Amino acid sequence: MEFAISLVAEGTLTGLMYSLIALGFVLIYKSTDAINFAQGEFVMIAAIVVAGCIDWFGFPLLVAVLIGFLFMVVFGMGLERFVLRPMIGMPIVSIIMATIGLAFFLRGFGPLVFGAAPTTINLPIPDSPIFWGPLYLKPIMLVGAGISILFLLAFGWFFLKSRAGVAMRAVADSHQVSMAMGINVERFFAVAWITAGIVALLGGLVWGNMIGVDTQLALVGLKVFPVVILGGLDSIIGVVVGGIIVGVVEALTSGFIDPMVGGGMKDFAPYVLMIVMLMIRPYGIFGRRLIERI
Repeated sequence: MEFAISLVAEGTLTGLMYSLIALGFVLIYKSTDAINFAQGEFVMIAAIVVAGCIDWFGFPLLVAVLIGFLFMVVFGMGLERFVLRPMIGMPIVSIIMATIGLAFFLRGFGPLVFGAAPTTINLPIPDSPIFWGPLYLKPIMLVGAGISILFLLAFGWFFLKSRAGVAMRAVADSHQVSMAMGINVERFFAVAWITAGIVALLGGLVWGNMIGVDTQLALVGLKVFPVVILGGLDSIIGVVVGGIIVGVVEALTSGFIDPMVGGGMKDFAPYVLMIVMLMIRPYGIFGRRLIERI
């Protein structure tokens, strides 16, 4: 029983860290009505920039993070201005294909500029695990979960309560109607992509510390895809609930099923969950019941 409780706690923390990256998917979907298939590559490129500034130029961590922040802001603005703005009013599938192309571009661009050697981001967080009753917790997971909760709360307030958030939702509903109502669609597109870049930076710092920094870090984006499908592509609460469910399922699978079958089920289980959800409720637990054939 204690083992199961420990797995559930670990899975919950991991799921909350998934939620942070999954928020990038939701953010772009809610503001542009398109799925950003390059969100994992955003995480990778942000982590590579920070790690490169530390390893190549010897910058302190804080300076490297600041440079990474500025890079992601400029990157988001440039992406919106030169890639996505010309697509306003075009079919959603065009934006989706652009994000897929962007993902492949970033996988080559990051290692080309900053090097392909695996490295890590050493955050000032102790490595020694914390034992709390039956629980065995890693400090980086507690920090990552805390960052996720704070950012999700702040973003939830912004999106639901602020005028800018309401405008972003209007842009997501219809680009043409928003422009007719006087909303600056380009500005809110830029805000959405910049915020997605900042989310990716936070995720890159946490996951770059846990699993290292190289092109494989982009797979985190693919790993959290079941989270957004499970919770709902347009739901902030959904990414939290979906993240926790996926994290707990992963942890329990690794603890109870993997030892019996020789391993591998941990990475497989979330996608089984995703397929089941798509079959019975394709819009997710908290998503809007809106189905569009593309």
